[in-house]
Amino acid sequence: MYDYLWLIPFFPLLGSIINGLFGKKYIKNEAVIGGIATGAIGLSFIVSCTYFVRLLGDTNKVHEVVVASWMSVGNLQIDWGFLLDPLSALMIMVVTGVGSLIHLYSIGYMHGEEGYYRFFSYLNLFCFAMLMLVLGNNALVMFIGWEGVGLCSYLLIGYYFHKKSAGDAAKKAFVVNRIGDFGFLVGLFTLYWALGSNHGIWTVNFVKISENAHLLSGDMVFGLGLTTFVTLCFFVGATGKSAQIPLYTWLPDAMEGPTPVSALIHAATMVTAGVYMIGRMNILFAMSPQTMMVVAIVGAATAIFAASIGFAQNDIKRVLAYSTVSQLGFMFLAMGVGAFTAGIFHLMTHAFFKACLFLGSGSVIHGMHHALHHAHLHDDPQDMRNMGGIGKKMKITYYTFLVSTLAISGFPLLSGFFSKDEILWWAYGSSRGHWMLWAVASLAALGTAFYMFRCVAMTFWGESKTHPKAKDHIHESPWVIWVPLAVLATLAAVGGFIGIPAVLGGSNAIHHYLEPVFGHAAETYQIAAHGSHALEGGLMFFSVMVGFLGIGVAIYMYVKNPSLPGKFVASFPALHRVVYNKWYVDELYDSLFVNPVKRLGTFCWKGFDVKVVDGVVNGTGWVVNACAKGLRFTQSGLVHNYAMTMAIGVFVVLAFYVFK
Repeated sequence: MYDYLWLIPFFPLLGSIINGLFGKKYIKNEAVIGGIATGAIGLSFIVSCTYFVRLLGDTNKVHEVVVASWMSVGNLQIDWGFLLDPLSALMIMVVTGVGSLIHLYSIGYMHGEEGYYRFFSYLNLFCFAMLMLVLGNNALVMFIGWEGVGLCSYLLIGYYFHKKSAGDAAKKAFVVNRIGDFGFLVGLFTLYWALGSNHGIWTVNFVKISENAHLLSGDMVFGLGLTTFVTLCFFVGATGKSAQIPLYTWLPDAMEGPTPVSALIHAATMVTAGVYMIGRMNILFAMSPQTMMVVAIVGAATAIFAASIGFAQNDIKRVLAYSTVSQLGFMFLAMGVGAFTAGIFHLMTHAFFKACLFLGSGSVIHGMHHALHHAHLHDDPQDMRNMGGIGKKMKITYYTFLVSTLAISGFPLLSGFFSKDEILWWAYGSSRGHWMLWAVASLAALGTAFYMFRCVAMTFWGESKTHPKAKDHIHESPWVIWVPLAVLATLAAVGGFIGIPAVLGGSNAIHHYLEPVFGHAAETYQIAAHGSHALEGGLMFFSVMVGFLGIGVAIYMYVKNPSLPGKFVASFPALHRVVYNKWYVDELYDSLFVNPVKRLGTFCWKGFDVKVVDGVVNGTGWVVNACAKGLRFTQSGLVHNYAMTMAIGVFVVLAFYVFK
C-alpha cells in the first residue's frame, strides 16, 4: 500500500544528479534546468499528497517500508527503510510543498547567475537529504539525512564562493554543526549500547526504541539517569541544527547565500531538523523531566535573546534570520513543556510565513538591485535604511509580506496566532511548564511584533529613502516570483485553522491527527496542560494585546515619529551598540575558542610540522646530499686528485705507525 514511499526522496535526488552532471555542458538552458529541478520536487509533493490523504483514511497510522538491507553485523540489522506516520507525513508535506514553491521562485530570482545549474542541483540535493531525515525509520538513516543537510547548507551558503564572507559563513555553519552532530552520535551510541547490553535489544529502529524505552527507566550512566544523559546528548545535536543557544551563531551568517537558500534553510529544511528529532524521540524526552526543563529554558532564552538582536538590525535578511532563531526558541519551549503537537504545529505555520517573508525580502532585494544597477549606484540593496515607500511600487510583494508579518506577530485568526498561543498556554499550564517560561515567551512575542513591524515600516511605508536616480526604476517582480508569495501568504493566513482550540469552539484537528505519535508519552508520563477555559481564554486575550502593543510601538516610532529611533540611539548609545553587534557573542566565541584553536593550529604547523617533521625529512636529505658531495670528490676522474688522496692515505698510515 505504501511500497512506493521511496519515490518521495528519489525524485529530487534524480533531479540533482541530472542537473549536476549534464546541466553545464549539455542542458545549458536555464528554463530547462529550473524545470527539471522544480518538476522533481513537484513530483515528490504529488506523491506526498497521495500518501498523506491515504494515511488519513487508514486505521493503522504507522507503516514501515524496507527498501533494502544496509548492514547485518552480529545482532545488529540496519535497513534502508522509511517510516510513514502522522508526524513524517506532515513533515514531507511541508518540505515538498514549501520546497516546490521555493524552487519555482528560484527560476526567476537566480536568472542570469553564474553556476545556475549548480544551484538547482544543490537545491534538489538539499530537499533529498531533508526527506531522508524525516522519512528514515531508524536513527542511522536519519543521520544520513542529518549530515546531508549539513553538507548542502555548506554548499549553498557558500554558493558565491568568490566572496570571502560567503566562504567564511559556509565554513562556520559546517563547523558549528559538527559540534552538535558529535552530541547526536554520543547519544545514539549510548542508547544503542544500553538497549543492547542491558536488555538484549540491539536496535536503532524508532518503532522498537519507542516500544522498549520503558526498559531504560532504571539505567544509569556517568551518575545520571540514562534517558537524561541520552536526551541531553540529542538536545546538543538539536541545538546545532536548529540554531539554539549556544550554537545559534551560524544561522544569521547563512544570509550570505542566495535568498531562496535562506528561505529553504529557515522554513522547510535544516533548522526544523532539531525540532523534528525531539518530536521523533518524544518518548525518551518525556521520561526525563530534567532534560525537558533544560530544553524549555534554552528555548525561552533563545526566543527573547534573538528577538532583542532583531531590534537593531538594518539588513532586511538579518532581521528575518534572528526572527527564525527566536521562533525556533518557541518550538523548543513547546517541546520542553511537553507540547509536542504545538511545537510541530508552529513548525508548520512558521514554514509558511517565514518562507513568504524571506521570499518577499528577496523580491524587494531583486527590485532594489535592478534599480540601483540601472542608476549605476552601489548602495546596499538589503539595507532597509535605503528603502521606504516600496509598498507603492511592489504591491503584491507588500501585501503578501504584510500578511506574513501579521501571522508571525500573532494577529488573531492568522496561522501564527493559533500555534504561538497554544505554546504560551502550555508554557503556563503544563505539568512541565512554569509561569516564568510563559512570561519570557510573552516578552519575546512582544519583541517579535515590534521588530517585524519595524521591518515593514522601514521597507514599505513612509517616504522613499532610495536614491532619486534609482527609486523610479523599482517595480514589481515577475510572476514566477510573486506567485509563490501569494500561495505562501494564503497558507500563512489560513494554515492555522487546523489547530483551532476548544476554547474558541474548534476541534484542534492537528492535536487529534498527531495523537498516534505523541499520545502515548503524554498519557504514560502524565503530561498535560491544566486550567479552565476562562484562564486559557484570558491568556489568549493577553497574548493578543501583547502583539498589538508591539505593533503599536513600532508604528508610533517608525511611522508617526520617525525621528524617535535616532533620539533613542543617541540617548542610549552603549545599549544600541551592544544589541547592534549581537551582544558581542561572536567576538566572545572568537576570543574563547576560535583564536586559541587558530593559534594552536599555527603552532602545530610552524612549530611541529615545519620544524620537526619537515626538519627531519629535509635534514635527512641534507646529510645524504653532503655525504654524496664528499664522495663525489673521490670519483672526479682527475689524476692529481687521486694522487693527493693516495698521499693523504700514505701520510695517515705512516702517522699511525710513528705515533703508535
